[in-house]
Amino acid sequence: MDERYYTVTEEQAAVKAKYPAVVKKHEYLDHTADVQLHAWGETLEEAFEQCAMAMFGYMTDIETVEPIDTIEVQTEGSDMLSLLYHFLDEWLYKFSADQYFIPREVKVLHIDRINFKIRSIGWGEEFSLSKHPQGTEVKAITYSAMQIYEEEKPEVFVIIDI
Repeated sequence: MDERYYTVTEEQAAVKAKYPAVVKKHEYLDHTADVQLHAWGETLEEAFEQCAMAMFGYMTDIETVEPIDTIEVQTEGSDMLSLLYHFLDEWLYKFSADQYFIPREVKVLHIDRINFKIRSIGWGEEFSLSKHPQGTEVKAITYSAMQIYEEEKPEVFVIIDI
């Protein structure tokens, strides 16, 4: 699946017109029973950001989200793969269990490659079915076939359980 398509209401179209288009450097790759996220960027930080946005983009049309609230997410891992896993898992927690927060944009402020810590911030709002089109529920992040490449253009691959 290359693109997610949603029916857009007048209210959602107004939000889309109000803000600049969201930069998308990610795609959805077919995977048996799940979805593989492939994200890239000029830096590893941008690839992580794009991976988070790919996950949220699977759940809703993120261009209908207004950046009216801010949430910071800090997490750590034992290596780079676990750091990516915990980063996405913590953002998913902010959506599904904590505050129903859906970001329009996620920015990775810092990746500590020695101590495997990450600090990020997201701008968005509380998810509302009356305002945001419903996509597919993301149940969990998986380690299955998770990959991080830092040569030339950084890119990451993550399978999410839907």
